[in-house]
Amino acid sequence: MIKTSDVELNVSVDGSGPPIVFVHGFTTTSNFWWHQIPDLAKRYRTVRFDLRGHGDSGKPRDIAYTIEGFGDDLRNVMDTLGIGAAAIVGLSMGGAVAMRFALDHPGRVKALGLVGTSASGFGPMVQARNVLARIAEIGIEAASEEVIVHSFDATTDEVIVEWARREVVKTPRYVAEPAIRSLDDFDVQADLPRLRMPTLVVVGENDAITPESSSRLLHNAIPDSELHVVPKAAHFPMLERPHTFNQIALQFLRRIGY
Repeated sequence: MIKTSDVELNVSVDGSGPPIVFVHGFTTTSNFWWHQIPDLAKRYRTVRFDLRGHGDSGKPRDIAYTIEGFGDDLRNVMDTLGIGAAAIVGLSMGGAVAMRFALDHPGRVKALGLVGTSASGFGPMVQARNVLARIAEIGIEAASEEVIVHSFDATTDEVIVEWARREVVKTPRYVAEPAIRSLDDFDVQADLPRLRMPTLVVVGENDAITPESSSRLLHNAIPDSELHVVPKAAHFPMLERPHTFNQIALQFLRRIGY
């Protein structure tokens, strides 16, 4: 655990070498990156953490559950671990956090990884009005599980889907509601050309949450970026097709000399 001025954050560090910091998405946890650690920790210092209100991190009621607040978590983790700059990899909402952080602190981002994310506007399943309506109708746990079921490709092992359903119910309603509102307001389309660091954009070919078109927009607007579409994957290619994802990541890191 790392204790910040606002909240305790659950942090996992593996391996040694140049640092890579992973940021998970809305109602998910740092465990969504666990398939990446065996391969990447052989060459890198990998850092995963649960955002405030998520997973096993603290869930106080009196702090901001917003993109900016989650960005503070990222900065505090890096500061506490003595990481001046790192490769930052963000999934879905974590990609929004990573982009906002890179725009605000470009000197601290050696490379950027954007996985199943968008510069603005996510699919109907995670638009604020729809999420909030479902929470009010069926409760936060059922609503979170519902999104998860629609986030995987049909070919994904049911064991992985069931595991993911158990992870997302760790996020309480008073965290999820402001977080989804903040994500709904997120828009950095006009700022994308300012992301001058090497950037890897990855999306599952069947992603209904953040469709391929969103990733192509990122790729077309970010100057030094490359795009990979992962077959037989949806919103979580790093879980659904971990070998393919890890090979893409390692090849990218070698290309940029990191």
